[in-house]
Amino acid sequence: PRVGEIIGGRHSSFAAGSSSSTTALPCQLLGMNAAHPTSFSFSFRGFARRGGITDVHSDGWGLAFYEGRGLRTFHDSASASESVVARMVEEYPVKTVNMLAHIRYATAGEVCLENVHPFQREMWGIIWCFAHNGDVPLFKSKLKTAHAWIGDVPGERIYSPVGDTDSEAIFCALLNALKAKFETLPSLPVLHDYINKLCKEIVSEYPDETILNFLLGCGRYIQFAYSWPGARPGSTVWNGLYYIVREPPFTEAHLSDMDYAVDFSEMNTDEDRVAIIATKPLTLNEEWVEIEKGELILFDQGIPHKVPEECFKIEFLGHGLDSDVMLAPKLEEDMRRYQFERSYYEGIGI
Repeated sequence: PRVGEIIGGRHSSFAAGSSSSTTALPCQLLGMNAAHPTSFSFSFRGFARRGGITDVHSDGWGLAFYEGRGLRTFHDSASASESVVARMVEEYPVKTVNMLAHIRYATAGEVCLENVHPFQREMWGIIWCFAHNGDVPLFKSKLKTAHAWIGDVPGERIYSPVGDTDSEAIFCALLNALKAKFETLPSLPVLHDYINKLCKEIVSEYPDETILNFLLGCGRYIQFAYSWPGARPGSTVWNGLYYIVREPPFTEAHLSDMDYAVDFSEMNTDEDRVAIIATKPLTLNEEWVEIEKGELILFDQGIPHKVPEECFKIEFLGHGLDSDVMLAPKLEEDMRRYQFERSYYEGIGI
């Protein structure tokens, strides 16, 4: 068994009444990235209870995880705490190294299936997946063709929202900007650098009013997490993004939304490692790290990479963008651009 599997756990459920006055989190996010195929059922079990039992995020939920180049998705406009599909996912005997999930509290857009995250699109022969929470005034226009263009290269609006959320509009804007920018597949350091610039552009228009937290899956191995946190008007509830890396020595973890615990030391090896990303910490007895304001992190094998230069190591492992329809990135040119020291990649065989 790998990190995250529910074996020998204990559970007694409870209901904590909640109302819209007790939360100011538009939605909540959950991500998992692991070194080996891993079950996400422990984290999802607690996360789903926030969809109507321990919190009010009951306007739909979704989950997506990668299987090879494919993406398996589950979406429901019903609350996660009541959804039959969510109960099935909790017990679903599946493992993956890359997963994103979302529970929705509708502040923009109708309560309907097309507005349920995570959203997905194909670009460069890769399935991209996106989940977001926050408020982004730059993308609040009800006219889909009027959404802002971002990036330093003009291009065609190939990707358009299906629903009416600012979240899907942001996702489409990011993909359109990347599509316009790159004629060949970017290396992960270059991709990290440019996505970070796009995020800065989005928040710079309304820095005090904008709350932008998202997870972006880029294929079977990797996902980005970005946070521009804040509190909504009239609220003191902080809307940010946190993560924890579970690795040896493993310990017991207790969910914060229900009486349920798992001792990970009983089911893992020294080779296991998993990162969990969430809007609010999911456990009571672990130290979660808050992603800093304006910070973009690329997760691979459960390891957070915070600057472009660190992402070369992911390329050396063969975990870069995987496409059969785009020319591969020129790593040596990019290493010279970032003045990456040769000692880091001697013997790698590139």
